[in-house]
Amino acid sequence: MKKIAVMTSGGDAPGMNAAIRAVVRSGLHYGLEVYGIKYGYKGLCDGDITLLERNDVSRIIKSGGTILGSARFPEFKDIEVRKKAVEQLDKIGIEAIVVIGGDGSYRGAQALTNMGIKCIGLPGTIDNDISSTDYTIGFQTALQTIVDSIDKLRDTSMSHQRCSVVEVMGRNCGDLALYAGIAGGSEFIITPETGFDKQRTLDAINNSFSSGRKHAIVVVTEHMLNVIDLAKDIEEYTGYETRATILGHVQRGGDPSAFDRVMATEMGEYAVELLYNGKGGKAVGLKNMDYVDYDIEYALNKKREIPNKRYGLVGRLK
Repeated sequence: MKKIAVMTSGGDAPGMNAAIRAVVRSGLHYGLEVYGIKYGYKGLCDGDITLLERNDVSRIIKSGGTILGSARFPEFKDIEVRKKAVEQLDKIGIEAIVVIGGDGSYRGAQALTNMGIKCIGLPGTIDNDISSTDYTIGFQTALQTIVDSIDKLRDTSMSHQRCSVVEVMGRNCGDLALYAGIAGGSEFIITPETGFDKQRTLDAINNSFSSGRKHAIVVVTEHMLNVIDLAKDIEEYTGYETRATILGHVQRGGDPSAFDRVMATEMGEYAVELLYNGKGGKAVGLKNMDYVDYDIEYALNKKREIPNKRYGLVGRLK
């Protein structure tokens, strides 16, 4: 193997640049040419591929976002589109790709592996929704952004004896809401894992205020419900002033935390080592603070473990 590439795909996540840097410099260490694919699978199909040297990744380890850009490209599901992508790689002689992204990116990597291109997946998503790893690149940074916001909201909630409903990202995974709820001392969390029973939630919040509590924070995973409507319902049901806050894409930005930088760097090097040893079709993960690799297919299909005790912690301590 002489030439490899690296790409970022799907939603951006803090720490992606650290992973890119590690792939480039580790690849150069092993005597490989390393190319950067711009804007994910779309850029791959368009042939937007450039050679990366050591200085091209200088001073990016501390930066959020991704220097390679990213894009969602559902057309990649089409076999004819993927054939075009392989043709672009063949023109340059690229034999393998490190794909940094979420489950959609992993599916693309699996498809390319089946077409003869060795791919390694790195879990780059703030949602922490890849079951084959304890943590994904960007999760810790996004979590800290959310906790900082909740801390600020609690100040004003306490001042005004108010309930604050906070919507966070996570898509189909409640980890951001769960961890932020615990770290921020929130009284209630609503996630895909807990489900949502409107009347039960209203009763719980009403009981909380009736017992003498003067404020409350409710953390909700996105796409589960309309938080503005919930805030209105809470105010009508309890009589307490309630406000809704949607944190939105601010959660994706910012300089990566030290944890994300270190993890992304070590994962990037691990990925290159796998390729150098002739392995492809693998997904890198962090399990019990040790780096592991699984078949991408296994990583995509592994059932997610729900930390029931951790979910109960919020209710026990409110």
